[in-house]
Amino acid sequence: MSAIEEQVYDKPFDLKIWKKLWPFLKKYRVRLALIALTMIVSAAIDVVIPLIQKDAISRFIEPGTTEGMVGYGLLYGGFLIAQVLCVVIFAQLAMTAEMRIGCDIRSALFLHLQRLSFSYYNTTPVGYIMARVMNDINRIASMIAWGLVDILWAAFYVIGVFGAMLALDVTMGLLILLIVPMIAAATVYFQKRILKANREVRRQNSRMTGAYNEGITGARTSKTLCIEEQNSRSFAAITEKMHSASVRAALLNALFVPVVVFCSSLAVAIVLYRGGTLTMENLLDFAKLSVFISYAVSIFEPIQQLARIFADFISMQASIERVTDLLEKEPDITDSPKVIETYGDSFQPKRENWEPIRGDIEFDHVWFRYPDGTEYVLEDFCLKVPAGTVVAIVGETGAGKSTIVNLACRFFEPTGGRILIDGKDYRERSQLWLHSNLGYVLQNPHLFSGTIRENIRYGCLTATDEEVEEAARLVAADGVAARMEKGYDSDVGEGGDRLSTGEKQLISFARAVVGKPPIFVLDEATSSIDTETEQLIQNAIANLLEGRTSFVVAHRLSTIRHADVILVVKDGKIIEQGAHRELMAKKGAYYSLYTRQFEEEGAKKIFGEKTRTIMRKNKGGK
Repeated sequence: MSAIEEQVYDKPFDLKIWKKLWPFLKKYRVRLALIALTMIVSAAIDVVIPLIQKDAISRFIEPGTTEGMVGYGLLYGGFLIAQVLCVVIFAQLAMTAEMRIGCDIRSALFLHLQRLSFSYYNTTPVGYIMARVMNDINRIASMIAWGLVDILWAAFYVIGVFGAMLALDVTMGLLILLIVPMIAAATVYFQKRILKANREVRRQNSRMTGAYNEGITGARTSKTLCIEEQNSRSFAAITEKMHSASVRAALLNALFVPVVVFCSSLAVAIVLYRGGTLTMENLLDFAKLSVFISYAVSIFEPIQQLARIFADFISMQASIERVTDLLEKEPDITDSPKVIETYGDSFQPKRENWEPIRGDIEFDHVWFRYPDGTEYVLEDFCLKVPAGTVVAIVGETGAGKSTIVNLACRFFEPTGGRILIDGKDYRERSQLWLHSNLGYVLQNPHLFSGTIRENIRYGCLTATDEEVEEAARLVAADGVAARMEKGYDSDVGEGGDRLSTGEKQLISFARAVVGKPPIFVLDEATSSIDTETEQLIQNAIANLLEGRTSFVVAHRLSTIRHADVILVVKDGKIIEQGAHRELMAKKGAYYSLYTRQFEEEGAKKIFGEKTRTIMRKNKGGK
């Protein structure tokens, strides 16, 4: 479990946290003001209607006459029509506000995620991000659109009712006001507990979302390993924690609301007892008593609603904290203001100011340790890579071969020292300037939903169809398109799941070469491809890499014998470097790796030939 997923939010209710939503709300302040206005008008009508009823009792019921009742009926009907219009307008405005605010926050979050550095995605679970993008934002948008206006209506209605009661009879009004301190005390008591419980619910929800994502994306692996039962037990443990946290949060809310209901019910009891006594003693007329009864009965709902919404607001602070913390997460790698002013950023590049890249790369006394690490992976590392040089990086699994590549590509930056490109510190240029000049092929290729043509064109968005198809031919990816029903316009499926791993790798090769970048990075790029296809790609790459600076992280050492420089990595340190012949002559670490792999490949070949011979004999015997 990552450290970021375990982050606990324990701040008390704080308006400063809520103010962080203002940038998303100010765009809709007129709409929200109209919603508030309709709710205030609606609350005022709700307060006035019992007063109209009181007047009707005084004028018609007590005297026993119907004279003038038509006018009162029209007045009463007019108020009801106005109330219906307020509700219709409010509902329409609130629904659109909810959708638009949610869309804006989600868009801002997605845009911000594009700005975060490579390292963020190395340490952050997908479930952590998805829970914020979907669940938390939905809760925030819904509460802003509906909760804020509901609380406005309830607050204005309660204030209006108490004002009307005090105006009619001060003693009766003050008696009913006694419930307010009781409700305030209950709110203070439950506030911290509800907030803490709901924070735990949101945290457990992130874990559950992550487990769902991992279970779906790793379904094939789970089935091949027959670990469905183990997965079910692990998920059951997570859901049990979610269940316990949810039950506790629900229990606190379930206790809070009945306490408010009890306090509100006291108001009805006070009115019935005290009002009935005063009426029997002719100290309070029947018309006023009817108003007090109407108010005492109707005030139950808005006070309960105020309590419920306030509890929801308390719990929603956890969602706001989680979303705003992600929005405020700073990238580990950023361009300086001066660089952005000159070269632009990833979303507004100033390509006219970009210098062309030759491809000279120099590691100048580079020290590096990972942001969450304590030991240096590279110490005072120096390396000059002239333009057009092919650098191969080899070593045991987990030795840190990708570290040098990630530094050269500026996915990470040196802790100390400099990396120069064409003689200039690459921090004096924009990240997009460098990344736009990279052709990168990963060991585990990722394709986007869409067609083969679209996936190749991601390597150069301005590439023509002819250039896309030419890039595919250069790396033997045209055969993948030829096997598909619609050729280059065939859909690859989600994540390229309609293609084999080798076919996806071929498409990613074509994507890397379509833009003809001056710098190539191949990170164990041929490990997922069969030997025959690999040979086709090697022949094509030999031509493509000519004159271009290249970093090749290799698993099969036979493929990098012609590299200009071979770096041997062990425990994150460069222990040998030189050309193939030179390193073989030293009979050191590279020599051991090469000969051992050669022997293993020879053994596999002999084993394969024996297996085929046995199969042929068995087939002939049958």
